[in-house]
Amino acid sequence: MSYKETILITGGAGFIGSHVVRLFVNKYPDCHIINLDKLTYAGNLANLKDIEDRPNYTFVKGDICDFEMLMKLFSGQQVTGVIHLAAESHVDRSIKDPFTFAQTNVMGTLALLQAAKLTWEALPEKFEGKRFYHISTDEVYGALEMTHPEGIQPPFTTKASSGKHHLSYGEQFFTEDLKYQPHSPYSAAKASSDHFVRAFHDTYGLPTIVTNCSNNYGPYQFPEKLIPLFINNIRHRKPLPVYGKGENVRDWLYVEDHARAIDLIFHKGKIGDTYNIGGFNEWKNIDIIKVLINTVDRILGRPEGEDMNLITYVTDRAGHDLRYAIDSSKLQRELGWEPSLQFEEGIEKTVRWYLDNQEWMDNVTSGDYQNYYNEMYNGR
Repeated sequence: MSYKETILITGGAGFIGSHVVRLFVNKYPDCHIINLDKLTYAGNLANLKDIEDRPNYTFVKGDICDFEMLMKLFSGQQVTGVIHLAAESHVDRSIKDPFTFAQTNVMGTLALLQAAKLTWEALPEKFEGKRFYHISTDEVYGALEMTHPEGIQPPFTTKASSGKHHLSYGEQFFTEDLKYQPHSPYSAAKASSDHFVRAFHDTYGLPTIVTNCSNNYGPYQFPEKLIPLFINNIRHRKPLPVYGKGENVRDWLYVEDHARAIDLIFHKGKIGDTYNIGGFNEWKNIDIIKVLINTVDRILGRPEGEDMNLITYVTDRAGHDLRYAIDSSKLQRELGWEPSLQFEEGIEKTVRWYLDNQEWMDNVTSGDYQNYYNEMYNGR
């Protein structure tokens, strides 16, 4: 079959990537969607079982650091667009093993950029109709202070430049023109990859776009991250380890809203530009944990709040940023995007999904999902 476009999505077996792959495969049947994933611990093809047999979907097991493989893939599949999500993304792991994060996030991104550049510039039309979209994180901006108007204790009602009101723990937000100040090996690696993407646009004219997104939550997230880990621990009445006093603030976005934003920006975003994607939805970690306890207890028929005693305070993470808050006004103003779900609605859907999909959770926590797919794609 002849396809209108061939879009390469890296890291498509991961949490955010699987939602993006599913959206594109379902929404664009006239486009060939290639999912390139190394299937490390966070890559799980069970996340995509519902679309794995679609005619416009292809999975390729591979490492973005393998430049020769990338060159063959770009030319052999006539790739016209890239949505680059593949990354090492867990801050705690980056503190223990910064080399892996630099290798994957920096050198892997560089290999993709070079493969796209060399392949596309050799075509008669060169970069026309091509697009390289790099997904990054709000953590590259560093941390924000918990500032508040005189006499008003946070959280308080504030508004971003778009005029959108929400509860906030400070008056400053991450905007697209803010100086980078990464504080962890993870965010430093992502910041470096962002710089390489912009450098390829400025130096070679590669048609790139960069987005920086806030914390995502929702179905299929690997349970080393706070929300799925704590839902599972509450269910099984295991301790809930909270860094410091749980005062750190994060902006939360439902993953399907992020996928919608990626779709919109990939097709309509301005080449060479940057867009921030956030939920206008700030929560202290400890307050999210209490919401999770109450929600899980209620759904499981337990007295609401019964499992508050599972909260266990532990030594804070090294270099733990105090507050992240993204201003998505530019994206809302220029492309008309905004989150579709309020946090309470999103967290209810998320908790119910994990409680209803215990088999998925058991396979992930036991590692069985890796054994099955590794055997399949290694030809054993």
